[in-house]
Amino acid sequence: MATIRSFVFSPFSENTYVLSDETREAVVIDPGCYTQAEKEQLRDYIRNEGLTVKAILLTHAHLDHIFGAAYVARTFGVEVYMHPLEEPILADFETRCKLWGIPGCEPVQASHYFEEGDTFSFGNTVLEIIHVPGHAPGHVAFICAQDRMVISGDCLFHRSIGRTDLPMGDYDTLIRSIKTKLFLLPDNYRVYAGHMQPTTIGEEKKLNPFLQP
Repeated sequence: MATIRSFVFSPFSENTYVLSDETREAVVIDPGCYTQAEKEQLRDYIRNEGLTVKAILLTHAHLDHIFGAAYVARTFGVEVYMHPLEEPILADFETRCKLWGIPGCEPVQASHYFEEGDTFSFGNTVLEIIHVPGHAPGHVAFICAQDRMVISGDCLFHRSIGRTDLPMGDYDTLIRSIKTKLFLLPDNYRVYAGHMQPTTIGEEKKLNPFLQP
């Protein structure tokens, strides 16, 4: 059984997740730790729990989701996985930080790429990767069927959806991704998003104002 631990990091209030299981192996999803204190908080949790980090997994490469990626990669000796369509966004990280007036951003490179239908395994846990573009062209979500949960990034939120006014965003594509991919999951799947509190697929089908008929 997988354990998910969330941290809210940076002025963007981004959710960083550490997913681990009974083998003590783990992955870090969207490491958005920005300040040194935030980086140390994440590091100390991983060390205190006796976890072995196997990889960094990115739902997408917007700056608030990768502030701490280089630090985590260096600290734990792991590599970054993401969808190949996120490469232009990842490569533009330092420029976007300057435009936002955010100093001290350390760039990172991806070493491995996901495609629709791929899986990623660590310990006894298997994650299925689905491509859910709209907020970003290479946005993916991670489905953990054995624990009935999905890490949705900035695709689906509690009573909301990801913004589509950023470069390469598209509203119709995002709505289609949610309805034809995420909403095919059972209603009791827990949704862990890139911002705000967890929700469920069933709740969002019924109550999300952006996704009603």
